[in-house]
Amino acid sequence: MKYAIVLGDGMADEPIEALGGKTPLAYAETPNLDILSKRSEIGMVHTIPDGMKPGSDTANLSVLGYDPKRYYSGRSPLEALSIGVPMKDTDIALRCNIVTLSEEDVPFEQQTIIDHSSSEISTEDCAVLLKAVADELENEEFRFYVGTSYRHCLIWDHGRVMDFTQPHDVLGQVIGKYLPQEEKFRGMMKRSYEILTRHPLNQERKKQGLNPANCCWFWGAGTRPALTSFEEKTGKRGMMVSAVDLLKGIAVGAGMGVAKVEGANGGLNTNYEGKVTAAVNALTKDGYDFAYLHVEAPDEMGHQGSVEKKVQAIHYLDTRVIGPLTEQLRASGEDFRLLVLPDHPTPIRVRTHTSDSVPYLLYDSTAEQNETWDYNEETGRASGILIAQGHKLIDRLFGK
Repeated sequence: MKYAIVLGDGMADEPIEALGGKTPLAYAETPNLDILSKRSEIGMVHTIPDGMKPGSDTANLSVLGYDPKRYYSGRSPLEALSIGVPMKDTDIALRCNIVTLSEEDVPFEQQTIIDHSSSEISTEDCAVLLKAVADELENEEFRFYVGTSYRHCLIWDHGRVMDFTQPHDVLGQVIGKYLPQEEKFRGMMKRSYEILTRHPLNQERKKQGLNPANCCWFWGAGTRPALTSFEEKTGKRGMMVSAVDLLKGIAVGAGMGVAKVEGANGGLNTNYEGKVTAAVNALTKDGYDFAYLHVEAPDEMGHQGSVEKKVQAIHYLDTRVIGPLTEQLRASGEDFRLLVLPDHPTPIRVRTHTSDSVPYLLYDSTAEQNETWDYNEETGRASGILIAQGHKLIDRLFGK
């Protein structure tokens, strides 16, 4: 038996008037999920433990079977693992987003945050901009590391864990009251804005109609993580297929394999087909028992507040991931169990994460069910199944 999870990041949502009162998941054209749902168990799972912030870090740990209350030490340290940052026990890792501020003729504190991803900037462009910042601000206390797209890492030597505001939580708002209390971080953010607003690459981006990547935004502070081996924990050899450093970092920390997929970028137009190939090869050729195929696009479109693009992202997940994945696993002759779910909701209404429970679909090729439902939030709630502790859902996948 082979096992797979397809994770549509932020895919769950709320009913939207423009979609006739349906959620994007219920509205989107999903022919493959429509077929699978009739043959599957559907239910709800609560991935965010009470009292913890709703994030892809805590939620994906839950989905992989790690109780965040035990294993979570901060978001950025997990990403640092993926980048290959040599963290010491005394280091604090922080996420360094390169965001878009409004560039109004007002003091820095009165600028408005426009875009947390700077028009989904490429890693190549962002590396150039981050180097310009690092050349001036890096020292023995602070070191910058390039990640993926707009997502990068700052290591603070002998630092301490502090609360920072997530940029995607305050989109469209004046930044003053959300800036760090620690003066050295406020100063670095302000100086990065001064460096990047005049950078030639940003001037060129604006000519192309793209948002300038004009400010470093620090958040997600944490200490070096220590995860139990996934194989020792579950008895399954696992492969991670994802474009984002957070998921790859979790995999590195858990001793899982990490697939390299050319053109996988975490955006709407990522290399879906390459991800499917990587997952199938891991399961059918490379001796892995379990593949975790993560798709970031629904979450990014939720943060952008685009109903149309979120619906499209879900359609792509269905037609370019679910369909080919199940078809190729059947063709291989392997029996398989497939779990499909979001990690958390990213509702269009708020453009950030919430802690609400999310719907899951669990399919077993050797024990197909005979149902009439489709897969969405409403049918998940109507099923009467709720997995209250998200980290226990994976036991259901593995038949424990």
